[in-house]
Amino acid sequence: MSPTATEQYIGILTRLKPGDLGLLRTHAGQGLNETVQGFDLFTGLWWPLQKKSQFAPRREVAWLVAKLYAFSPIPQSTGDTLARRLAHYLPNEKREKKRFQKKFDELLLLQLGKVELELRWALSVIAYHDKTLDWVRLTDDLSAWEREATRLKWAEQFLNY
Repeated sequence: MSPTATEQYIGILTRLKPGDLGLLRTHAGQGLNETVQGFDLFTGLWWPLQKKSQFAPRREVAWLVAKLYAFSPIPQSTGDTLARRLAHYLPNEKREKKRFQKKFDELLLLQLGKVELELRWALSVIAYHDKTLDWVRLTDDLSAWEREATRLKWAEQFLNY
């Protein structure tokens, strides 16, 4: 079975050189059209895939995921969703646990254009524990972020881990 367009995109990101990852990291919090270097790097990654497949991740999502991957290049592992990973690292201390849950709840309420900082927090938690993440699932979920069902699924995964 051939890889999906999202799997191909994640494969492209995982093969980026350190210099390219560094360049993407410098664009944290920035829109795609803010710098020529970021735009050129991104279009080289995404545009060929988008031309081949109508199912390639949307441009906004692909840009966000590229920056997130550059921030924290956690290894890809199918099934290790972000919500499940975070639930696994829920602090034991009551006050810390409450803050952690609140931060996750706030993430679920944000629009796609506002989630980058909170997702970086989540990735830093996962990376601290030196674990893996299902980048394909994350990308597909962010592609459907506007659907309430997507965020409800994250909440369910977090609560039922």
